[in-house]
Amino acid sequence: GGTVIGSARCKSFRTREGRLQAAYNLVQRGITNLCVIGGDGSLTGANLFREEWSGLLEELAQKGQIDEEAVKKYAYLNIVGMVGSIDNDFCGTDMTIGTDSALHRIIEVVDAIMTTAQSHQRTFVLEVMGRHCGYLALVSALACGADWVFIPEYPPEEGWEDSMCVKLSENRARKKRLNIIIVAEGAIDCHNKPITSEKVKDLVVQRLGFDTRVTILGHVQRGGTPSAFDRILASRMGVEAVLALLEATPATPACVVSLSGNQAVRLPLMECVQMTQEVQKAMDEGRFVEAVRLRGRSFENNLNTYKLLSHKKPDAELPKTNFNVAVLNVGAPAAGMNAAVRAAVRVGITEGHKMFAVIDGFEGFARGKIKEISWGDVGGWTGQGGSILGTKRTLPAKYLEKIADQMRTNNINALMVIGGFEAYLGLLELSAAREKYDEFCVPMVMVPATVSNNVPGSDFSIGADTALNTITDTCDRIKQSASGTKRRVFIIETMGGYCGYLANMGALAAGADAAYIFEEQFDIRELQANVEHLTEKMKTSIQRGLVLRNENCNENYTTDFIYQLYSEEGKGVFDCRKNVLGHMQQGGAPSPFDRNFGTKISAKAMQWISKKLKETYRKGKVFANTDDSVCLLGMRRRNLVFQPVAELKNETDFVHRIPKEQWWLKLRPLMKILAKYKTSYDVSDSGQLEHVAMHSPKEAETGAI
Repeated sequence: GGTVIGSARCKSFRTREGRLQAAYNLVQRGITNLCVIGGDGSLTGANLFREEWSGLLEELAQKGQIDEEAVKKYAYLNIVGMVGSIDNDFCGTDMTIGTDSALHRIIEVVDAIMTTAQSHQRTFVLEVMGRHCGYLALVSALACGADWVFIPEYPPEEGWEDSMCVKLSENRARKKRLNIIIVAEGAIDCHNKPITSEKVKDLVVQRLGFDTRVTILGHVQRGGTPSAFDRILASRMGVEAVLALLEATPATPACVVSLSGNQAVRLPLMECVQMTQEVQKAMDEGRFVEAVRLRGRSFENNLNTYKLLSHKKPDAELPKTNFNVAVLNVGAPAAGMNAAVRAAVRVGITEGHKMFAVIDGFEGFARGKIKEISWGDVGGWTGQGGSILGTKRTLPAKYLEKIADQMRTNNINALMVIGGFEAYLGLLELSAAREKYDEFCVPMVMVPATVSNNVPGSDFSIGADTALNTITDTCDRIKQSASGTKRRVFIIETMGGYCGYLANMGALAAGADAAYIFEEQFDIRELQANVEHLTEKMKTSIQRGLVLRNENCNENYTTDFIYQLYSEEGKGVFDCRKNVLGHMQQGGAPSPFDRNFGTKISAKAMQWISKKLKETYRKGKVFANTDDSVCLLGMRRRNLVFQPVAELKNETDFVHRIPKEQWWLKLRPLMKILAKYKTSYDVSDSGQLEHVAMHSPKEAETGAI
């Protein structure tokens, strides 16, 4: 956690004298490429430093501190920025380095507070960081289903005091034992007056008499070890920064490397700084709608989703569509499934449908385990691990007739399946059965949820981030266990079926020396090379090794085989231990990423169902039999896309249950380079310089996460 090389807010760098001294220090060491990792202050300063560079060198030459030769030789300074800031307040970037870890801290606290608040029937007001940016407050409110959130970009309307109190007392009346209110430290009302956590507490106590407590999180949010997401994001951005510096010329603008969805991009530093300043200006002038829009599509999407899911409209105001929609979980449990079910149910009810929950997957469906589910039934589900509805791996093929009967009896007009590879196979089977059963001629959508992340058509699946964090935490602990014994190599087996995602990304996040996966065949020579590499490493100051192995990477080179090989070959140099992580990878409370990814992707899937129901409703019934009415909603590079499952068939290796092409294989060389192997890195996928897009409000509804 933190920063090993140290960090500071430097007053003297804000003066020209300070920058002159900095330029002198760089020239002395012949440095003309600078990679700046920091928030908007650091990056604004870096930009100014680059603009002044030639002037600073001239001045140093006049003072005789450097010679004319040096002025010519070091004429240009190239700068690349990486945004490291927990506020996620820098425009143009989806996620800044550190934001996900800060969310982990907040969610840990909220989960802990929920248990005490539940026992005591308390209201908690939680203050989180974010002086000028409400990102942390907004996303943590989304991730824990908070009752109310105050952020600087979107102040509450006049009379918010009344509406908040009404909402809190309604929730109590619905037998909800706890209320959570989240306040960003920079929260304001529509007259730009601050709204403090104390003010909110006093209001609740005075008006409602609820037992209310304030918790201010403060610097806890900056601390702790980085989450798996942050480690991988930062590693990828580090590579991008170096590539950008290598390609920089005096003519290219200073840029920031960033992630848009799952795609690396480069953006001109100046444009990002200007846009970030625009947001502040819009807020100061009370143009709040504009401020939200300037924050970018990801922020706007979060806000819209929060508004959609947190407030139930009175029944009289809800449309009535007379459609019945069923939701089920299929496959192995994955953390975040419940968040997805909650979002689906609440969006479905908002759109005017009757929502039904199927217990125990397709098997439960066949047995008629299906019941109507209400808005309140899914309260508090976001933070629950596993699958509350119950999930099974059974495929529908052997129950087709019974499932069709249930669809007819309950008059189900659409299906939403949240699950892994079995869910995908299940939808293929149901769509194939349409010729025989009219009941299956309804819109069906799948939301990928599996720790293995092996579903075609999506870069990520719900549950994989939580599993990755479990693996990373465990590896951290295991590495520490060797700090006294020295010279020890650990061999760790991860889940994933034939898919190497968890082993590969876990290795990248935990700083492993090697990862054995099915997708990249390895032989005894490679094993030998790895042992030799580790033997060399033991001669250095770091006397421990970490090797990850996917459970099905090779049927003969088992975890035991590799353990025995390493033990024999490392005799007298290091000793070995092995560890099979097993089912702990499927359990645990969902990470902030999985909660939000699950919530947003599921809400979007539900909106697609509504659209399809309208399109396919003819003469009093729903009839959908085209390929594009059975889709998988996946994250592809930088957009969420609906893809007909029939079209994904060509992209799938059905024998090994993995996609034929997997984006993360491009990151394998990075892991090897970081483990000090000599290898080449494919730069064809590196980010291209593009402009900061001012998106239209319409676009926020389309692809962004």
